[in-house]
Amino acid sequence: MSPMEYRRFGTLDFACSALGFGAMRLPLHGAAPDDIDREEARRMLRRAVDLGVNYVDTAYNYHGGASEEWLGWALADDYRERVKVATKLPAWKVERRDDFDRFLGEQLERLGCAIDFYLLHSLDADTWRDNVLAHDVLGAAEAALSDGRIAHFGFSFHDTYDAFVEILEGSDLWEFCQIQYNYMDEEYQAGTRGLSAAAERGLGVVVMEPLRGGQLARPTPQVAALWDAAQRDLESCVPAAVCPPESPVEWALRWVWEHPEVSLLLSGMSTMEQVEQNIRYAGRSTVPVGAAEHAAIARVRDAYRDAIPIPCTSCKYCLPCPNKVAIPDILELYNEAVAYADLDGARRRYTWIDEGSGADACTQCGTCEERCPQHIAIAAWLEKAQTFLTVVED
Repeated sequence: MSPMEYRRFGTLDFACSALGFGAMRLPLHGAAPDDIDREEARRMLRRAVDLGVNYVDTAYNYHGGASEEWLGWALADDYRERVKVATKLPAWKVERRDDFDRFLGEQLERLGCAIDFYLLHSLDADTWRDNVLAHDVLGAAEAALSDGRIAHFGFSFHDTYDAFVEILEGSDLWEFCQIQYNYMDEEYQAGTRGLSAAAERGLGVVVMEPLRGGQLARPTPQVAALWDAAQRDLESCVPAAVCPPESPVEWALRWVWEHPEVSLLLSGMSTMEQVEQNIRYAGRSTVPVGAAEHAAIARVRDAYRDAIPIPCTSCKYCLPCPNKVAIPDILELYNEAVAYADLDGARRRYTWIDEGSGADACTQCGTCEERCPQHIAIAAWLEKAQTFLTVVED
């Protein structure tokens, strides 16, 4: 196995492993998210650390609140000294300034150790304005930095590029950020522009969802055929390609690692096999992505996009909906379920839509269709989405 490779973390004096260990999808004993298979998860984490991983990421709410306590237990002995621990404050739950200290205190107790990297979790424009700014969370964070409860401060993000810039420019405390980024999401959320903007300000950039929640690791038959053809072409070319990717996972990870602005990428690994595989790929993270590989990725990207049934661009001209239907989010879930053959995942995420904002709240008033620049039959698609995305109880 190739040795771990390390990268710059913004302007901080920290050489981070190309791969970080995400404690979000740990192995379970059963169906309950907090029923972590503690021994196996610890074995996986320690194997990753032994092979060079030095950044572990968790959050207050991961595994129903059980992830942080598990991590503190799993890093006992000398393993804590070998890694940087990152965790996140549930910013959307902050209703007063004291909530920052309350959550942080609980997290410090769960982890049983100091926090190296502390993030405001899943920021969007509303949470930034209504929770962070309204309750002086930044002032509370500055105090925590001063007294040593946290060493470095940043944020994770899910919203538009404009919202990302607003947050990025909204504080001088930021030392790093965490964004969703993969070869399908170059222009989604923060995207490539956000990656560049953060790097220009000297921030370390942690990439989450490099496999789009696992979707890119489970290619459809059409996409799998494209990968297989690309693999054969690279293996047979003269001169031989330099270490061609061995799986769709490595294709996706290598695409992210090629961006020098990326400090590290996180993988939420659920099995020891995934740990071994991803660390093997991380040992090749500096292998250049050549023209042939980029062409193959472009073909795969086009295949996924061609499979998308609804031509929604998430421009949000359809909003606000008079009935509060989350139109772009629902259409996106439908598209993802079809394009990535991920119905179970889409149905799970559909349950996260705010109550009263589901497709069943549509009255077919036609307001959204009058505004839609793509002339989408939105009401008809919402009706299909409601049937498609709703789990029917036996």
